[in-house]
Amino acid sequence: MPPTPSESLLQARDLHTWFELRRWGFLRVGEVRAVDGVDFELGRGEAVAFVGESGCGKSSLARTLLGLHVPTRGEVTFDGRHVESLDREGRRWFRKQVGFVQQDPYGALPPFMTVRRLLAEPLIINGVRSRAEREERIRAALEEVRLTPPDEVLDKFPHMLSGGQQQRVVIARALILKPSMVIADEPVSMLDASVRVEILALLRRIQEARGLTVVYITHDLSTVRYFASRIFVMYAGKIVEKAPVDALLAAPQHPYTQALLAAIPDPDPENATREKAIPGGEPPSLVHPPPGCRFHPRCPHAMAGLCEVRIPDEFEPRPGHRAACWLHGRTEDDRGGWPRPSADSGPEAGAI
Repeated sequence: MPPTPSESLLQARDLHTWFELRRWGFLRVGEVRAVDGVDFELGRGEAVAFVGESGCGKSSLARTLLGLHVPTRGEVTFDGRHVESLDREGRRWFRKQVGFVQQDPYGALPPFMTVRRLLAEPLIINGVRSRAEREERIRAALEEVRLTPPDEVLDKFPHMLSGGQQQRVVIARALILKPSMVIADEPVSMLDASVRVEILALLRRIQEARGLTVVYITHDLSTVRYFASRIFVMYAGKIVEKAPVDALLAAPQHPYTQALLAAIPDPDPENATREKAIPGGEPPSLVHPPPGCRFHPRCPHAMAGLCEVRIPDEFEPRPGHRAACWLHGRTEDDRGGWPRPSADSGPEAGAI
């Protein structure tokens, strides 16, 4: 369930992040609508997942939450303070409160720094002057991410570590300032399958032990049940479904979520010939997104005269389960048109 105001740590309200397109450096020719009207709240100590295909706006949303992109419209509020209006000292405070785990661990680690220097740098920047205190915190961070004994990695450069070890160093760097929230952008997509479970289990243990709020960005629905408590499904810059993990995986209410679940690889050989791809080709251009529901060109349930014209409201077909889809509701001027399904008769995962 969504957090109450007293439990809330992060809120996004009508959040838009658009990037201008220019020709010859000065002629404005349009915008890329990477994040286009997003609303949600995250509770203290909550682990949530944002899922969707590549290009749906997940990483742009993550960087907007981090303050790396300035919202075109809307606002991000962290612990009661508006992120986009923070002054210099406020931004220093905010950067200590939010850690970032990047997708590519090797690209995230400067190759000319040892592990000791990599982990000491944020401490030095934030005023930890005592060399002994820095060393103590560095060793504690390495032990927390299971790089033990620390002496074996402290003086190594990134290229001397395996991919899993590199990602553990990235996680240690994100945690060393003791943040209250961590944003992990595809933290296991560059790793071998055998290492992914270890890294996700590590993040989950740390999240529970510290009471961290964690935002897990991924395109892989098969991993979220082991990490998150709620899922936000994104498509073409918008959130199309929000629900607790178990409820969404058991009975997805948006056709796009159903298609994502149907595309998960199935080890059952009897399902080898089942259609795996999401129907209708590629996601839409975020420069010229389709009118109405953005999934309607690919949706087998699209209703002519409604889905292609009107942006769907966010309906609640089941308690705590919200979906932006006209299959679950209609407005007053739609009377006489399409029937509204009951909460128990909504589209199920096998519908696509």
